[in-house]
Amino acid sequence: MINPPGLTNHVTTAQVDHDVLAVRSLNVPPVSQGDCVTGQLYLGGRLARSYGEPVECRWRPDRVTRRTTIDGWRIETTTVCPPGEPGVVVRAEVTNTAAHARELRFGAWIDSTVVRQDGPWLRAEPPQAANTMTVAGARRIGRPEDGSAVAVQGLVSGRGGEAADVAGTPRLVEERREVAAGETCVLAYVHTIGPDEATATAAYDRIARDVAGAIEASRAAWDASLAAMFTPGNPEFGGCLPVLETSDDALRTLYWWGALGVLWFRRDNPASVLGRTYDTLMPRYWQTTTFIWDYSLSSTVHALLDPGVMRRQITHWVGLDIERHFGTEWLTGGPVGYWYSVNHYAMTRLVADYLRYHGDRDFLAEAVTTPSGERRTMAENVRAWARAWHRIRSGSGLADYGGIDNLLECVSTYVHEVASLNAANVWCLRTAAEVAELEGGADAPAAAAQLRAEADALVPLVNALYVDGAGYFHARQPDGSLVETRHAYDFATVGTTIAADLPARQRREMVEFFVRELRTPSWMRALSPWDENAGYSVRADHQWNGAYPAWPPDSARAAIALGRPEVVLEWLDGLARSANQGPPGQAHFVEEAVTPIDGGARKTPPQLPYIIDWSCSSAGAWCELVLRGIFGIEVSLEGTVTAGGCIADLDPGARLRGLVVQGRTYDVGADGAVTASPA
Repeated sequence: MINPPGLTNHVTTAQVDHDVLAVRSLNVPPVSQGDCVTGQLYLGGRLARSYGEPVECRWRPDRVTRRTTIDGWRIETTTVCPPGEPGVVVRAEVTNTAAHARELRFGAWIDSTVVRQDGPWLRAEPPQAANTMTVAGARRIGRPEDGSAVAVQGLVSGRGGEAADVAGTPRLVEERREVAAGETCVLAYVHTIGPDEATATAAYDRIARDVAGAIEASRAAWDASLAAMFTPGNPEFGGCLPVLETSDDALRTLYWWGALGVLWFRRDNPASVLGRTYDTLMPRYWQTTTFIWDYSLSSTVHALLDPGVMRRQITHWVGLDIERHFGTEWLTGGPVGYWYSVNHYAMTRLVADYLRYHGDRDFLAEAVTTPSGERRTMAENVRAWARAWHRIRSGSGLADYGGIDNLLECVSTYVHEVASLNAANVWCLRTAAEVAELEGGADAPAAAAQLRAEADALVPLVNALYVDGAGYFHARQPDGSLVETRHAYDFATVGTTIAADLPARQRREMVEFFVRELRTPSWMRALSPWDENAGYSVRADHQWNGAYPAWPPDSARAAIALGRPEVVLEWLDGLARSANQGPPGQAHFVEEAVTPIDGGARKTPPQLPYIIDWSCSSAGAWCELVLRGIFGIEVSLEGTVTAGGCIADLDPGARLRGLVVQGRTYDVGADGAVTASPA
């Protein structure tokens, strides 16, 4: 029930495994080890995990450290993906805690499933193939039958040379040495992959020559990237995030958690036909894929931090059929998966946020050829997305958003006419009206007025789904029947798109429902356990036993918009405890499902029936909670910046410094004052 931490250098991704030495899921697309587990520790000739001793595991962006004590041997390891290298290294310090000298038998069990797949990676699991293994001194060489790739693995002595292997079998490499009482010896396990033996061996040799240097280089690279995220004119990104100054530790933790969680998914792989991209999941699933939905949930961070990449990504998606797929993969640029109903809302949100922060009016006029062969400007696309729901409108006047796979995938009643995306249509129509006014022209006022009139007429139809007095909504089925759905996605999306359109009593009831049935001390339930569908699945991203990482911050923004900021501010300390396991996971368990880790909601494991990855790119929603929710920052398409959230109730001395909007830099105070920063 533990999801072990991942590592990346923005080209290579990997994951440590459950013992103190092993790694898995080493991938450098288009070369892949799949989900192969290798480097498992043998100690004294016995599989180390079979001793049953606990392993302490600590994650940092640049490394994972693990330690355990087995049979009087204290073993401490440091694992990194060295910058620029197609591999991983694990440095092991082994100390003899006995009162006498003993023989150390330190072995690594080797496996390999490496393969190269140049075409699109269209499955959640990365490719892998059966390998033959050969012995080369203290190294083991893995090759698939087609010869498309090579894996090199082995043990290295503390001085950088090869270990003195005494095992000599394809599966095990082992060194034996006498260790005095209290003495510490150093070994390292190195694992590299490549399209050929020369490439993989050269990388192996570079790492093996200076393991300590590889670990230090990882620290320096991550320190530089983290600093660059908050530095105007930095060399790594096209923009930067504002610096948060606060005395509130929880607020600071959640803001940094969101920022790091987006940086974690930056991919600068030269094999990408799209250039720099931001993946959605890692390290286990969908290695080369960017989901439109998840990218949009970090929209504010992408717009502020890497706007050029965001602009290119939006344009690429416009040129594909977003009504048939959930995203694209970057080895070919082609589409992946089936249709996600959220796509029109997600694309509108991306364009709007890019425009708000950059004022790039040329982008509105940029024409892109759609999959149907029609050439439309970005402004025309925004209007088309805002009205796309007309094509799937039912007799009730609302859009039917399809079946389980088009929506939440593991809630079988959350289908067809749902409140969330129909409320989002109201927001999209109003945003399209703003875009029409920004675009200008003689017809702009009339076009904007018509879009707003359509939005206003849609609101009561959406609200007809509300369960009066209960705080949640129905989903209307094709036969006209209504099914109660106590889901967070309705609460979060309705609350962040049309809160001002709802009567005061309903706003109060919605927040009461959220507090009563969804919010927990350190996380939240995506689905109320009182919902009839709670028995359907244990996939914790959208069910009763946990939540996807964007649902807590988006629900918190909704609660603020609905007029109850205090239920958010009192929640922050608990949420911050859930940041103690690395970037946000694809889901965290609620406390009733699995015991928390140091008071924080535990990440859900990757295996069936949970199938949840260790980290997820929608982490940027936490930054949006701080910026738009708690500080109350709003940016118009013309670039006007206002603020006025609930931050003064939390920390009257808090400030955001260096918010860049359309070429101007602002500081934002807890009192809502927005001032131009000194040049």
